[in-house]
Amino acid sequence: MSNLESAGTFRLGDRTVKRLGYGAMQLAGPGVFGPPKDRDAAVAVLRAAVAQGVDHIDTSDYYGPHVTNQIIKEALHPYADNLTIVTKIGARRGPQGSWDPAYSAAELTQAVHDNLDRLGLEVLDVVNLRIMLSATAHGPVEGSIEAPLTALAELQQEGLVRHIGLSNVTARQVEEGRKLAKIVCVQNMYNLAHREDDALIDSLAADGTAYVPFFPLGGFSPLQSSALSEVAAELGATPMQVALAWLLRRSPNILLIPGTSSVAHLTENLAAASLMLSAEAMTALDAVGIAA
Repeated sequence: MSNLESAGTFRLGDRTVKRLGYGAMQLAGPGVFGPPKDRDAAVAVLRAAVAQGVDHIDTSDYYGPHVTNQIIKEALHPYADNLTIVTKIGARRGPQGSWDPAYSAAELTQAVHDNLDRLGLEVLDVVNLRIMLSATAHGPVEGSIEAPLTALAELQQEGLVRHIGLSNVTARQVEEGRKLAKIVCVQNMYNLAHREDDALIDSLAADGTAYVPFFPLGGFSPLQSSALSEVAAELGATPMQVALAWLLRRSPNILLIPGTSSVAHLTENLAAASLMLSAEAMTALDAVGIAA
């Protein structure tokens, strides 16, 4: 069993969670659309994650859509008191699997209720507002987030949401968001090779705010680097374990949510919590982002 405690903990809202958690996105079908090929296997992965000490699960009702939340409820409800489930709203899936913005107050309200119903909860621990201001750009795009965040803050005031986070945002949008609500986490794309958020991570760390990188292992195109492979060979680890260990070493406010549909791969990911990287290894790995 992995020693998740060796990676430390960090505050997420009013909870303290282990820094290595689990992302449920891959429990849905191909392209995060439709049901998984093996639902029993998906249930088994979730139960194995909790059995191995995971206390932070990331999901969204638009994964599938609806699929991952239904599987989480089947596998884990009633939930352990120490389990923090973080969900995400602000998008919807089109009939052919497209990712479309869903920003109106009515859409956000429906999304919160959908997450509550399918997860079997009366209040959501943390809700990340996914920002999608461009139909063509997948990354953050500048623009005001006041309207959707105000709508989400009103749902928080109604007692349906405990804490609010932001996803796919710029540093400027984080600052705008903080004027409208208490922001407990930021969830953006970040990994060894994609380092655009370096300054934002450091700023959030100084404020005690969690940063949760999605695609920590590169996303649909896994990370590939000779330096990564060399460090892994020296440590007797896999390149993906080293990539996760680098993130844990990068900053104490980083919370990881690598996803998988395999119990064996889950166990491999969680083992990264106890992987120690030397200063020399960190220097070699840091250079990957500079060269990317």
